[in-house]
Amino acid sequence: MNALAVGVLVMAGVAALGNWISVVRQRPAGIYRFKPLTVVLMIGAAVTLDPVSSTARVWFVIALALSLAGDVFLMLPTDAFVPGLASFLLAHVAYVVGLNQVSDGRWFFALPAVLIAAVLATRLVRGIRTSGHPELVAPVVAYVLTILVMVSSALASGNALGAIGAGFFMTSDALIGEDRFVQQRRWQPLAIIVTYHVAQALLVVSLTT
Repeated sequence: MNALAVGVLVMAGVAALGNWISVVRQRPAGIYRFKPLTVVLMIGAAVTLDPVSSTARVWFVIALALSLAGDVFLMLPTDAFVPGLASFLLAHVAYVVGLNQVSDGRWFFALPAVLIAAVLATRLVRGIRTSGHPELVAPVVAYVLTILVMVSSALASGNALGAIGAGFFMTSDALIGEDRFVQQRRWQPLAIIVTYHVAQALLVVSLTT
C-alpha cells in the first residue's frame, strides 16, 4: 500500500474514532459529521491504493458508496430503515462481484457462514414477528441471504483480510438486527459502529493482498 493510501486510511481511522466517541457520549451532531466522513475517506483510500485487481477495486468503491448511502439513511431522525437496508443489500452485491474477481473458489470454507446465517435469520424472523412488523420479514431474510453470499464469497476467495472483514460486517449487521428487533442493550450501538468500521477497513486493505 502506498503512502497516500495509508495516510487517507489513517484519517479514516481518526474520523471513525470521532464517530465512536460521539456514539458513547450520545452526540448526534458528531455522528452526523463523522459517520459519513469515515466512509468517504475509506473510499479515498480504496481509490488511491495499489490493488491486486483494478476490477475488484471498482466494485469495492461502488460497495462503499452504497454503504455511505445506507449510513445516511440509517442515521436520519426519520425511520428510513428499509431504504438503508436496500442500500446495504446492494453494497453486499457489489462486494460479492468484487470478491469473485480474485476468488480461489474454496467454497467449502463457507459452511460455518451458512450455519451462522441460518441461526441469525431464525432469531431475527422471530423478533420481527414479535415486534409487530411482519412486512419486514421478507426484506430482512433477503438481506441475510445476501450477506451470507458476501461472507461465503470472502471465505472462498482465500483472502484472509477480506474474510475477516466480511465476518465483522456480518457481526455488525447481526447486532443491528438484535438491537432493532430482539433486545436493546447499552453496549450495542458502540459495538455496531466499531465492527462496521473495522469490516470496511479490512475489506479496503484486502484489495492489496
